[in-house]
Amino acid sequence: MTKSQWIKDLQQIVAPSQLRVDEPLHLYTMTKLGGNADIFVLPETIEQAQQIVAYAHARNVPLLMLGNGSNMVVRDGGLRGIVITFSALDAIRVEGITVYAEAGALIKDVSKQAAAASLTGFEFACGIPGSIGGAMAMNAGAYGGEINDIIVSSTVLTKEGEIITLSKEALKLGYRTSSIATEGYYVLSSIFELAKGDQQAIDEKIADLTHQRETKQPLEFPSAGSVFKRPPGQFAGKLIQDSGLQGKGVGGAEVSTKHAGFIVNKGGATATDYIQTIEMVQRVVKEKFGVSLEREVKIVGDEK
Repeated sequence: MTKSQWIKDLQQIVAPSQLRVDEPLHLYTMTKLGGNADIFVLPETIEQAQQIVAYAHARNVPLLMLGNGSNMVVRDGGLRGIVITFSALDAIRVEGITVYAEAGALIKDVSKQAAAASLTGFEFACGIPGSIGGAMAMNAGAYGGEINDIIVSSTVLTKEGEIITLSKEALKLGYRTSSIATEGYYVLSSIFELAKGDQQAIDEKIADLTHQRETKQPLEFPSAGSVFKRPPGQFAGKLIQDSGLQGKGVGGAEVSTKHAGFIVNKGGATATDYIQTIEMVQRVVKEKFGVSLEREVKIVGDEK
């Protein structure tokens, strides 16, 4: 099948405004890097999402889910096939101590609504830039908390377009992994259970975590967030810092001088610059300390 046929078929599922051809992905990634997507589609209902996923699977069309673009590097050559985002599926509901959030909702917005309802347990996510879908896939965490602490269940699409609900146990949440990631599921929504808390204490915790994030992370530059997983018994940022790599990089990409665990786009960087800087860091840390840093960020797409 040809790209023109894919477009024609998808036009039967979504409105013209929901389908874009040769869409620049740097508009959607937190690094502000990446080439074009052959087809970029934004379903506005669960039914549309279901049909698109099933269509791609049945016809072997490459399909990539792009959440908030915060934990991903798209290569300069872009992505073939279909790129799908559930950003329009962003409903959030608070009912008692339960919070329901669709995949496209930003995790920090869910944290904010939970706090506004005097619910505690979601404060750790107040500064995480990703969507609920991405947060579920990688069991996102920060400041001593993670999704695994509060999740009840998640409703997902299988590759075949079947809707199933996974219990906490079935999600198999581990350090930056889950059955969503390993099985290739597409998150539709999740349910979290929190606890009633003291409003002042909640507000103070969020203020403290926000202050820590703003003072310690290079938020003034585009980046993919924390690049590497935490090595057992070590801290990636400390190893990178002790390797003398802060301020070093390739082209417009650089290891942050503010937090060594981040690689930033200082301006004019290409995705190739960013990836080569990641590889440089891995190489130097391995040479100096014998530690193999494993990426937390996902690298996708074609070389230019």
